[in-house]
Amino acid sequence: MSNDPGLMLEIQALYARYAELVDEGPLAQWPQLFVEDAIYKIVTRENLERGWSLALMLCESRGGIEDRVNAIENLSMTIPRRVRHLISGFILAPQGPQAWAVSANFAVFETINGQGTTCFAAGRYKDVVTRESDGALRFREKISICDAATINNSLVYPL
Repeated sequence: MSNDPGLMLEIQALYARYAELVDEGPLAQWPQLFVEDAIYKIVTRENLERGWSLALMLCESRGGIEDRVNAIENLSMTIPRRVRHLISGFILAPQGPQAWAVSANFAVFETINGQGTTCFAAGRYKDVVTRESDGALRFREKISICDAATINNSLVYPL
């Protein structure tokens, strides 16, 4: 576990930026938070515990993440909605030179136009964050593990 308060603040700022871009936009800037060969995956806890590799969403590079943004912004036909991320309970552990395993709780709320707000998904992030040569922190792996076995409605936005 890392005891560096400056590093913890930097990592929390990365997660705050992540939530801001997904919740408020511009979503087109979201892929910049990832390294080129990043993995972005959403899985259920049930699938993970059973050893099933099925992912609800899988992007195997920043290019794949950019394709996901393109699909959301230009191809998806969904009911208008707002999402809101809450992230807490950060735990850091060294993962090699200039890299850290980061876990944190998440809850994502969704408000569909004309309806009330509901908890869309909750779970735990299991990520790897790395410091790039430009000094910026970016996600090498971002894995969202959903507590529920299913997701109500369609999974449009990243968790």
